[in-house]
Formats: sequence, structure tokens, C-alpha cells
Amino acid sequence: MSLGEEDDKAALRAMAHPVRLRIMSLLTGASLTAAEVARELGLTHANASYHLRNLHAGGMIALAGEEKIRGGVAKRYRYLASEDRGLPKTPDGNRMLFTTAANELSRRTTAAKWDGPKVMADAELWIDPAGWKRIKESIAELMIELHLAAKPPRAPGTIRTSTTVAMFEMEAEA
Repeated sequence: MSLGEEDDKAALRAMAHPVRLRIMSLLTGASLTAAEVARELGLTHANASYHLRNLHAGGMIALAGEEKIRGGVAKRYRYLASEDRGLPKTPDGNRMLFTTAANELSRRTTAAKWDGPKVMADAELWIDPAGWKRIKESIAELMIELHLAAKPPRAPGTIRTSTTVAMFEMEAEA
């Protein structure tokens, strides 16, 4: 088994539960403790801790510090979208990641406000390599900007949003 496959296994194991993508989203806007994650998602503290440990072990989130709380030490975790944290390096790993993201997108639509503006694009296109590179880099920069603009859950003056972007080059059909 190659190193890339081992890395993929760790990352995919970390994301094997649907609640973990939600945790990663929460950790984009703020570093949170297990207790804060548990309150936001309606989990037990033990369950939130378990999921955070799995995400951290898989390299998907980073330790953002520790603080003393009631005689104990609480770890704060953060997801940094600008870093290549545990993203799959093999075709099977990428397929599993995109399937997980598609399932999460389906879950999010149950909370969608359908009366306001929406943006959706889906296309299978042929484009010149230079244009593809430029557009892909531009969208990657915008996604980092979006993640950097994220605030803690339920912060005053914020709205809850969903953003999913999937871009990849495809094999030419025979």
C-alpha cells in the first residue's frame, strides 16, 4: 500500500461519520472546544470529543490551543481551509470524499430557505488548460476568502449558509 493510500485511509476514516463534516464547518468560523461543538450540534460532550479526536488524528483539523476550565484542560480545535489537511491523494479517496460531500449537501437542503436567491452551477465542459487553471485558482481563492470570512456559529449579524464546490479534470471519453 502506498503512502498516499495510507494518508487517504486516515483522512477518510476521520470523515467516516456524517457529523464530522458539520464539525469541520463549525471549526471554520472559530476554534471550539468539545463542549461548544456538543452544544451547537446537540451531541453529548463525549460524542463530540470522540469525533474531534478522530478528525485530529486524520489530520483534518488542528489543535488551536488549550484553556483551563473548572480545574480541567479543554482543547480548542480549528479547521483551516487554506491548508491541505488530509485531502485524498488517490482516485478512490477522492470519490469517497465527493460522495461524503454530496450526502452532506443533501442533508443541508432540508434547512434551505427556498424563497431567496440561490446560486447553482453544474456542467461537464471542455475548456483550454490555461483557462481551466486560471478559473480553478480563482475559485480556490474565493473559497479561502469565504472560509476566512466565517464567524462563530450564531454570531450576531450573521446568516447560516451552505457552499459546496467540486471541480476536477476528467478523462477524455474514448
